[in-house]
Amino acid sequence: MCFLPTAKTILKEQAVADKQCWHIGNFAPISVEQANFFTEKLLYWNEHQNKREMPWKGISDPYKIWLSEIILQQTRVAQGLPYYQKFATAFPDIHALANASQDEVMTLWQGLGYYSRARNLHATAQYISRELGGVFPNTYVQIRQLTGVGDYTAAAIASFAYNLPHAVLDGNVFRVLARYFGIEQATDETATRKHFATLAQQLLPPTKAGKYNQAIMDFGAEVCTPALPDCANCVLQTQCTAFAAQKVNELPIKSKKIKIKHRYFVFLYLHNEAQFFIEKRTEADIWQNLYQLPLIEVKNAKMFENINPLLQQNWGVETTNLQLSKVFVQQLTHQKIHAVFAEAFMKKELNTLTIPATWLLIFKKNYINFAFPKLINLFLSNIALTST
Repeated sequence: MCFLPTAKTILKEQAVADKQCWHIGNFAPISVEQANFFTEKLLYWNEHQNKREMPWKGISDPYKIWLSEIILQQTRVAQGLPYYQKFATAFPDIHALANASQDEVMTLWQGLGYYSRARNLHATAQYISRELGGVFPNTYVQIRQLTGVGDYTAAAIASFAYNLPHAVLDGNVFRVLARYFGIEQATDETATRKHFATLAQQLLPPTKAGKYNQAIMDFGAEVCTPALPDCANCVLQTQCTAFAAQKVNELPIKSKKIKIKHRYFVFLYLHNEAQFFIEKRTEADIWQNLYQLPLIEVKNAKMFENINPLLQQNWGVETTNLQLSKVFVQQLTHQKIHAVFAEAFMKKELNTLTIPATWLLIFKKNYINFAFPKLINLFLSNIALTST
């Protein structure tokens, strides 16, 4: 007799009639009957109850599907949707995106974060346009080889565009599977993730791969949500291990905590009535290929209290007319940025300053044509940039 994991006492009456089970890694045996119920109910929910409307759903254009999947990596749909619409309008096909400049792409991406996605998007568009004649790859292996495409994204594109039988595995899927099957192994451990991938693939109906993948992702986003899941209206509730064991809020389990690195930035807003200086970040660091105000990174927040010598030493900026902003904070995945903005008006001629060759002097009215990190945009949008 087989039981779902962690359900030996609570689900005694739900023993599988035909005594067939799946044995996947170190998961407790999973009954075939329970698995079939899961897949059938998800497809039913997707057909009759899924109200989630998105412009990339139900289409077969691999370019638009790829575009949506790259934008939605590490991004909620509500935040990503307007960006998808902007990109689809500005670049209606792969050739249009490939022929755009990197600055155009980065400016359009501005504010979405994880900017390596934008760089990879542009590079991949150029590869497909110029090396593949604009024909998007049509197998999982070929799609997976594209820059910026991982296992999940390749499976999503392959199943949505070509209905190929490859199961997706993202945060929503981990959560739904962990709760329904009562899996108490940590989802952030490599071995466990492989077992989840095996389970997800076995649950996938080969002829309905696209519909099933869309169903399980939407179900995790709409019903089996991280907080306050709608268990009362869940089509899986009667067979859900976590619901029966009152462990919905305990699953999925993660064993590792993200270590946050704190960094301290001093940005220089050096301007005259019409112009100010910026520079491009080219190092392999956060915000690569975005523009910023000239920067000095310091060791701690205490150094914000005496930055005048730093500005004088580095750039010869007069300190008599210096104004210091409040501390701005931006939380990234693994870093927390603390920044202050030192504003100085250029009274002297430029040749009296130590201006690095990498600095650009731009007109204030044109700053919207450059892609800046969110934190700098927040500062710039709160000061007057109306002079011409």
